[in-house]
Amino acid sequence: MESGRGTELPAGWDRGGDGLARLGAGDGRTVVVKRRRTVPGDFFAAEARGLAILAEAGALRTPTVLGVTRTAIALEDLGSGQPSARDWAQAGAALARQHAGRGPGFGFPAPGYIGDSAQDNAWEQDGHRFFAERRLLPQARRARDAGLLPPSAAMRIDRLASRLDRLLPESPPVLLHGDLWLGNLHPCANGELALIDAAAVHFGWAGADLAMLGLFGTPPPAFLEAYVGAGGRSDWKDHADLLNLYHLLNHLNLFGAGYRSAVLGVLDRHT
Repeated sequence: MESGRGTELPAGWDRGGDGLARLGAGDGRTVVVKRRRTVPGDFFAAEARGLAILAEAGALRTPTVLGVTRTAIALEDLGSGQPSARDWAQAGAALARQHAGRGPGFGFPAPGYIGDSAQDNAWEQDGHRFFAERRLLPQARRARDAGLLPPSAAMRIDRLASRLDRLLPESPPVLLHGDLWLGNLHPCANGELALIDAAAVHFGWAGADLAMLGLFGTPPPAFLEAYVGAGGRSDWKDHADLLNLYHLLNHLNLFGAGYRSAVLGVLDRHT
């Protein structure tokens, strides 16, 4: 087990039923514990790695990792509050700072997880190849093999993947949260927004983070205005549905046929 900040975790914190719990620590503070007994052995380790590199970036706040085992992770309790427009603007500017740094390539030193799906982060120097080979095609083949996607649709994704360089602009690899739907921007007790659930962190196109922020809800205008005002790219907007195809395929694989029409809608617009 790894620990941080000297917080004394309660005995047996990593044992018990699956779910999210707030437990009293030895120093009087509370900690948030997530437990899942059936996850792959490196699931919570991937989350801890992601949170660590996001913290090193020094942009958006993250919870400190206080303990990790195969079936649980203990985190600093950030509380829960109500963000103001100023908090949203500060978060947008912070994400732009995070995206300003350049990574060594597309990928990450270790594999990760997007939801409960394994995520291949093997390095590529070509962003279009990375998005095709490490993101779209594995999800499409999984959906086809499970009978969730017709073979004809999987073939359309193959064709789309072969022409990504004509559909998506060149963009450098930057540090991404990787699963940045609105629920993973957590409002802390003081209103500050923090990144949580970071098992999908990798270096990729900045637009992928921004596109997903609009997939299941939309951040307030102050966030996006501050992001662009701080130097963040705005050209992702025209390609958001294509960038989100990876997440739609993943949701199809995780949650079933209810997402098939959304996948096919993207294909109808681009193939």
